[in-house]
Amino acid sequence: MLVSLSVRDLVLIDRLDLEIGGGLCALTGETGAGKSILLDALGLALGARGNSALVRRDAAQAVISAGFEPAGDHPVWRLLEERGLADDGRLVLRRLLTADGRSRAFINDQPVGVTLLRELGETLVEIQGQAGQRGLLDVSTHGDLLDNFGGLMAQAGKMGDAFHAWRDAARALADAEAALAEARRDEDYLRHIVAELDDLAPLPGEEADLDTKRNILMQGEKLAEALEAARAELTDGRGIDDRIGTAQRLILRTADRAPGALDGVIEALERTMIESAEAMIALDAAARDLAPDADRLEATEQRLFALRAAARKHNTNPDALAALRDEFAAKLTSIEDGGSALTALSKAADQARNQFVKRAGALSKKRILAGRALDKKVMAELPHLKLKQVVFATRLDPLDEAAWTTSGAERIRFEIATNPGDQPGPIEAIASGGELSRIMLALKVVLTQSGAAPTLVFDEVDSGIGGAAAAAVGERLARLGQSLQVLVVTHSPQVAARADHHFRVVKQGDEDRAITRVEPLADDARREEVARMLAGEHITDAARAAAASLIDA
Repeated sequence: MLVSLSVRDLVLIDRLDLEIGGGLCALTGETGAGKSILLDALGLALGARGNSALVRRDAAQAVISAGFEPAGDHPVWRLLEERGLADDGRLVLRRLLTADGRSRAFINDQPVGVTLLRELGETLVEIQGQAGQRGLLDVSTHGDLLDNFGGLMAQAGKMGDAFHAWRDAARALADAEAALAEARRDEDYLRHIVAELDDLAPLPGEEADLDTKRNILMQGEKLAEALEAARAELTDGRGIDDRIGTAQRLILRTADRAPGALDGVIEALERTMIESAEAMIALDAAARDLAPDADRLEATEQRLFALRAAARKHNTNPDALAALRDEFAAKLTSIEDGGSALTALSKAADQARNQFVKRAGALSKKRILAGRALDKKVMAELPHLKLKQVVFATRLDPLDEAAWTTSGAERIRFEIATNPGDQPGPIEAIASGGELSRIMLALKVVLTQSGAAPTLVFDEVDSGIGGAAAAAVGERLARLGQSLQVLVVTHSPQVAARADHHFRVVKQGDEDRAITRVEPLADDARREEVARMLAGEHITDAARAAAASLIDA
């Protein structure tokens, strides 16, 4: 609930720090005292649109802070946690407006966007006033309110899941149909490309190998000269084999003079003889392989250039040509197998649609019954609120399939008729401001447990009524106050007398420098304010006695 409201330099308010309790809280005061400014201040803290005209004259900025203590299971905590704004059970919404028109928003002293402030505010407070409607009279909320009333939220959630499953299946079918249509348009081209790439038969890594081979072949003459020179060094004159052989014979002749001492030398010379022979073999092989060969060079270049040309044609790299060929081949296969795949996807989409239709139809029947029950209960409340001739009706209009949503296959809205014989129409288009407030009060009495906002604000819900009707409004506001926090701006003494907490708004000063103050009232001060509301400017003893009677009752 709302526990505090702090205002600095907003219109007529220079400084205000208000502690607010639970239950029914009444704000009273003479016309023009500035009661609506308090609602404007709260609205700004909840993310309402602001402008520089609201900043008090000669002030640089206006600052409004609203402190809340939501229940532990309130959805606002999940929203705060998702955005890293939770702060040990503390929640303060703050808004700053500057004289030059800038606006800043804060949650728990961390800067945020005004949109987030508004999103959180809508879960915390519902405001119903003469100038605009939120909460219950927002048509987009009517479906959830009806489902809450009828205990249908779980069933509605399953229907929403079925809708998503159907749309996903329909989207998969549409994507497959589009892909198949595109593939069929390009079928001849695909077959040509696959055949072309099959003839080319590219291999990953082949370009690098060919490029290396080409560079070597281009150096054939120089390599051949180098290899021949190396061979000459090993074979000219006596040659390395002859020299190693001579060395072996010399060692062997004297080996018996030093038994075992020359074994290592003999073995090393034997290895050298073997490795020398292997080196000659490798040298001859390299000479043959690297010999200048114009035909091999031409063939290598043709293959390399063919790979690169194909890569340029398909805007890729040579190593990706093999994968590209497989991709095109897969598209051809999808064309050939497309009929059976589309049949399976179409069947899945039909099944998903049928599941949604089944769930939506079952929910619609229960919504109709819930709507009748809601209408009956609201109609029972209206006469007590001086709305005896008003007809309240919950309307469910079937929608075309293209307009179906996660909310179902019908549009749900609350309607009223204010005159006998009139057809019910949209609440917001037919009812006056005072009627809107009282209709909302009737709805809220019936739907006390629906919706997440723990604080309700009514601006002059008693407008245009008095006597028994005003007493009935006060009784119902007090009843709401037993389960919710209710703030009401009122001119009715019958409503004010019911309040758990009473605040008087007064304007002090003159036309040049007026200031609005808010005073908590108790005991004698409260009785005097209710008496003023009964008698007007001149308070009589009879009015005081009547006020005491109202409060005591």
